Amino acid sequence: MADGTKAVVDTSAADAAADEAALAAAIDELTAGKAAKAGAADTSSKNPSENPSEDAPEDRAAAPDTPVAADADTDASDAGQGTPRGEETSEITAPLSVHEIAAELAAGGAARRKPAAPEPAAAKRRPTDPQPTVDPRDTATLPRTLPAPMRHSGDMIGHRYRLEECISQTETFSSWRAVDEKLRRAVGVHLMASGHQRARKVLAAAKSAALLGDPRFVQVLDAVQEGELVYVVREWLPHASDLAKLLADGPMEPHEAYQMVRQVTDAVAAAHRRGQAHLRLTPRCVLRTDSGQYRINGIAVDAALRGLPDENSTDGSERTDTRAIGALLFAALTHRWPYPEDRYDLQGLPKGLQNAAPDQVRAGVHKGLSELAARALFDHPPHHAEPITTPEELTRAIAQMPRIRQPEPELPAFPAPPRHNTHALPTAPNPTRVADPAVAPLPASSRPTSNRRTRRRLRRVVKATAWTVALGAIGVASWQFVDNLRNTGPVTTPRATATSDAPTPQASTHNPTPIAPKAALSYNPKGDSAESAWALPKAIDGDPSTSWPTYGYDDQFVPGGYKEGTGLLIDLGSPHAVSSVSVQFVGNTTAELRIPNAQAADNPQKAPLTSFTVAGKKSGNTVDFALSTPTNTRYLLIWLTSLPKDTDGKFRGQVAEVKVTG
Repeated sequence: MADGTKAVVDTSAADAAADEAALAAAIDELTAGKAAKAGAADTSSKNPSENPSEDAPEDRAAAPDTPVAADADTDASDAGQGTPRGEETSEITAPLSVHEIAAELAAGGAARRKPAAPEPAAAKRRPTDPQPTVDPRDTATLPRTLPAPMRHSGDMIGHRYRLEECISQTETFSSWRAVDEKLRRAVGVHLMASGHQRARKVLAAAKSAALLGDPRFVQVLDAVQEGELVYVVREWLPHASDLAKLLADGPMEPHEAYQMVRQVTDAVAAAHRRGQAHLRLTPRCVLRTDSGQYRINGIAVDAALRGLPDENSTDGSERTDTRAIGALLFAALTHRWPYPEDRYDLQGLPKGLQNAAPDQVRAGVHKGLSELAARALFDHPPHHAEPITTPEELTRAIAQMPRIRQPEPELPAFPAPPRHNTHALPTAPNPTRVADPAVAPLPASSRPTSNRRTRRRLRRVVKATAWTVALGAIGVASWQFVDNLRNTGPVTTPRATATSDAPTPQASTHNPTPIAPKAALSYNPKGDSAESAWALPKAIDGDPSTSWPTYGYDDQFVPGGYKEGTGLLIDLGSPHAVSSVSVQFVGNTTAELRIPNAQAADNPQKAPLTSFTVAGKKSGNTVDFALSTPTNTRYLLIWLTSLPKDTDGKFRGQVAEVKVTG
C-alpha cells in the first residue's frame, strides 16, 4: 500500500473466483475419496465371504470409532495422507475470501464441525474450545490452551513495530501500545500464540474488520502470522477517551448521551448491513475523540480474542449488539452497570432493580432516553413496551425521537443596570406595596428625579473635560511637530543619544553563559501518558539532526478547545538565572515560552497550564525567546500551539534542539 501498510485481504474478483474454484475442486476430490471409502466399507459388510474374519455385529460396533470430519482443516489433513499438523497452522495466513470470512464470523466454525453423516451418540468429537464462553458479557473466562507470548518493551514485531507499553495482559493474549518505525506513528498491537485454537478466528476477524473501511470504527492496519506468533495491528487514538473513563465522574448529560447512542447505533447498524457484528461492545470499546465524535474499537476482533458467544445461545448477533448498546445508554444515564456485578468502575444494580428503567434507578433521567435504553436492553421492557431487537430498529427509534439540543452555556452573573425609563412601572421586592392605595405617589421633586438630574450634569461635565483634554493634546502634538520641522538637529540629537546610551550599561554588564539542560519531560495536561517518551532526550542532546516528535493529530490545536496545545518541559536540574531560550523546530511551528510560578514549582509536570506565566510567543523553524530581565527558575515550558502537517497528513510537531542561556 502507499503508506507501507501490508494488505490484509485480497478482494479482487479474479482471486476470489480462483479461490472458489480451487475450493470447489478440493471439496469434489474429498467427496469422491470419502464415497470410495464408504463404498468399500459397504461391500465388505454386505459380502462376508470376502472378509471371513468379521461379521455384521463387529462392523456395527466399529462404526462409532470411524473418524468424523471436524472441520475443513481436518479433512484436508486426512486427504493429505499423513500431512503433519504443523502445516495446517501455516495455512491460516492465506487470504480469505469475503464469503469465507462472513461464514467464519457468523457461524463460528459450526458448519465445518458439522458431521457428514448421522453420528452415533457414543462417537467422540474433537473439542473446538476446551473452555467455552457461556456469558457474552463475561470477559474473564479465557481458554488455557496456550499462554500469551512473552514480550518486553522495546521488542520488535515483524521487523517494523516496536513495543512500548503493555496495556493489558491475559492468559491468552496481550495488548500493547507500539510505534510503527516505518511510518513513525503510534499503533496498537494484539499478540497471540499461533498454535492457539482461536488464532485462526482472530486472523479471520481482523481481516474482516479491515474490509469494513468505515471511519467510525478504529481501523485494522495489519493481521499476520509470523512463526509462533499472531499479531493484529490497529489504529491508535492517543487523545481519545473511552466511555468508562468519561463516566468516572458521573452520568452524562442528556445531549451527550443522545449523541453517543446515536453515533454508536448508526455505526453498528451499518456494519450489520455489511454482514459484520461486534459481539463485544463494552464501555472500553467506545472512544470519544477531541472533536466529540465517537469511534468503536475491536469490531469482531475482541470477540475472537476472548471467545465468541456460545453457539447454543438463543441470541443472534443483532440482538447481542443491540442489548450491548442498551447497556451503554443505561450506564451513561444512571452511572450504574445494568447487571448485578460491578464492571468498568461502575456499581452493579441490586437484584430488585434488574428490569427497572433508567428513570426508576436515578431521578432526573430523560424520559425518552430512559425508554429507549429499556427497550434495547430488556426482552420485556417496563410498561409493556415493545422491545428493540436489531440495530436497524434502534436507529429508526432514535430518529423518531425529538432532537435533544445542547444546553446553552451559563453566562456570568452581572449586576442589573439602572433603569432610566421614566414610563416604566417601578419594581419592588414586594408587589403588594405597588398596588397599596395607602401609599401616596412620589412628588415631582422627589429624590430619584434629583439623582437622575445630578448624573446627567456629571456626564456633561465629564464629556466637556474629555473634549478639552483631547483638543489640548492635539494642539501640543501639532506644536511639537512644527518645532521638529524647524529645528531638526537640536530635537533629534538628544533622543538618539538617550536611546543609544540606554542599553549600553546592561550589555556591558551581562555575559551570556550556556546552561545545559538536565532532562526533557513531556507536558500533557489533558493526556494520559507522555508523548513519545522514548525520544525526549533527543531534544537536548546537542544534535539538531535528531528530534522529539509529538503525537500526530487529525486537527490543528484550537484556542479554547478540548486540546489547546502540547508541551516540552525543560529541567535545568537546579534554579538558574535564564536570560534567553533558543528552540529549533522541524517545520514552521508556533510556540510559547512559559515560566512556572510558585504553585507549579514543586511538580510542574502535573500542574495546570494556568500555573505558568507566558514569557513570549513566536513562530518559525527557529525561534529565540529573549527575557527582558534574567529570571531565576529551574523549569522552562515550550508550549506548542500550532503544528506543521506531516507527510502522513497528521499535524505533528518536532523539537530538534533547545538551548538555554543564562
